Amino acid sequence: MSERADGATAATEGAGDRRPPWRRGRVLASLAVLTALVLVFHRLIPNTPGRIGSLVESFLPWCWLVLVVLLGLALLRRAPLAVLAALLSTAVWAHQYGVLLPEPRSERHDLVVVQHNVSDENTDPQGTASELSMSFPDLIALEELLPKARAVYERALAASHPHHAVVGTVGLWSKYPLTGVRAADIKPAGITEPWNRGLRAVVEAPRRDIAVYVAHLPSIRIGASGLASRWRDESARKLGAEVAAEKTETVLVLGDFNGTVDDRGLAPLTSQLDVPDRGLAFSYPAAFPVARIDQIMARSANVGPVRPLASTGSDHLPVRARIALDPVSAAPSASPGRSTR
Repeated sequence: MSERADGATAATEGAGDRRPPWRRGRVLASLAVLTALVLVFHRLIPNTPGRIGSLVESFLPWCWLVLVVLLGLALLRRAPLAVLAALLSTAVWAHQYGVLLPEPRSERHDLVVVQHNVSDENTDPQGTASELSMSFPDLIALEELLPKARAVYERALAASHPHHAVVGTVGLWSKYPLTGVRAADIKPAGITEPWNRGLRAVVEAPRRDIAVYVAHLPSIRIGASGLASRWRDESARKLGAEVAAEKTETVLVLGDFNGTVDDRGLAPLTSQLDVPDRGLAFSYPAAFPVARIDQIMARSANVGPVRPLASTGSDHLPVRARIALDPVSAAPSASPGRSTR
């Protein structure tokens, strides 16, 4: 390299070094702030075209990846403003998902529930039943039950959960007696073939009766036109109407909802039920979970942190939560949910 070129390079580097540090990385800082704003104000994102709002909300937990990249670039640029913005935005994400909160030392609870889409392609229902029993749940909700596999679950869970009900392809196994079993009408109008994926039953638990809904909402698809969730959203509205009309004060809603608790398509449920918003607990797909679409929600009860269980023969992971019942009120009422999402 010539002496002149060498000098020009040095001059350029020197000029770069003389720039005020707080003026570097403004674009990175803006992107970090934008990410934080999406986390906090995602409900303001329009849902048209292509249900873009729901699509963004489905992947909100993964904003941490964006923030890690932005923080890394800010450190490479030695840009204090961008580093600060990325750190503050990361704090917003951590608060949103409760990942920095200490684990509760003791969880008062009345019930333990497990929710699992066992998959209609599961070749080991016996092993799946054994795995679910190992967490000692009081209630087990299952979806994608085929007739042949159903018989296996009935035999395998008979000793630990002597009471069960199955409607269509969804089922509930319980340690306590079940009454009032019926189908829950959550079928979208556009589906014409036989389709029954909703169940309602009353569990005669020791402290009080609990109405339990088990549901498997329609799948969603992501394509060139955006998020196809019309049937899922319609099914969620119908299930939300069933829950709102439920006369039993305490309600549990369990199932594969094909959506995260952030997804506005599930607002008919999350707006009136207690939703666990602490932690991540991804459940799908089992090989590399990226979202929790298997949900446990409640009315007049508190849902503790949701935890994934070990993999079974399904493409979903089971999830487990402890339920603490609210004190009995003077008169039954459909109390509003405490979810902040």
